[in-house]
Amino acid sequence: MSGPLILENSLQVQVDSLKTIAAKNNKERVYPFNPNFITDFKGYSLGMTIEEIDRLHEYRKRNKFVNSAEEFQEVTKVSNSLLNVISKDFKFPEWTQNAKPNTHKSNSIESVNVNKITLKDLNTVTAQDLQKISGIGEKLSARIIKFRDRLGGFLIDEQLYDVYGLEKDVVKRTLNEFRVISKPKIVKINVNIATASELSKLIYLQKHVSESIVNYRNLNGSINSLNELSKIENFPIERIDRIALYLSL
Repeated sequence: MSGPLILENSLQVQVDSLKTIAAKNNKERVYPFNPNFITDFKGYSLGMTIEEIDRLHEYRKRNKFVNSAEEFQEVTKVSNSLLNVISKDFKFPEWTQNAKPNTHKSNSIESVNVNKITLKDLNTVTAQDLQKISGIGEKLSARIIKFRDRLGGFLIDEQLYDVYGLEKDVVKRTLNEFRVISKPKIVKINVNIATASELSKLIYLQKHVSESIVNYRNLNGSINSLNELSKIENFPIERIDRIALYLSL
C-alpha cells in the first residue's frame, strides 16, 4: 500500500509560488481615490473606525476639504500605522498640491477670499469670464459651460478636469480664479432601481455601461456598495469618486 503523496522540495516550492500569485490576483484591485469622498463602506474596508469616519463626514459637512495625508490624519485622528497603509492610494486634485492652506474664510455665497485673491463661483461664471484665462478660447469656454449645464452644475472643483480638451495646466490656472462655491441641489439616482436609460443620463455613464450595471444588478439581486461598480466591464473606475456623488443605494 502506497504512502501519502510527498512532493519533492523543488516542486513544492513551485506550487507554493503559484498559490501566492493566485492569491494576489484574487485580491480586489485598489484604485487611487480622493479621501474627501470616503463612504462608510469604503472607510470600513480601509480599516477606519466609525468615530474616524464620522469625524471626516462632520468636517465635510462644513464644506471643508483635506488636501494632504497629514490633514486627513489631523481631522480623522487615524493612527500612523493605518495612515501609512491607506495614504499610498490617496489622490488629491493637482492644484491643491501647489496651493497654500486657506486660512481666511468668507460668508459670501458668490465669492470667497483666499490669500487675498477673490475667487468667483465656477457655477455662475460666464463664457466671457472664462476666456480671460490663458488657454481658454471661445470653443473651450462654450464646452465648459455646456459640460456644467449637463451636470446640472459642478459639485466639486475636480470635475473641471473632465472637460474634454482642457489641458491640466489650464485647469490649474482656472482654479486659481474660479472654484465651486454654491453647489447645486441634485436628486441622486438609486442604482438599485434605476433603468439603464435613467443611469445613462449621468454624463459619466455611457449607455452600454448603464446596461451592464442593470444586468449585473439583475444577476446579483442588488448592488450593496457603489464600490461593486468597479467589477462591471468598461466601468470608468477612474471616475468613481465623481460618479458616486450622483448615485445612491
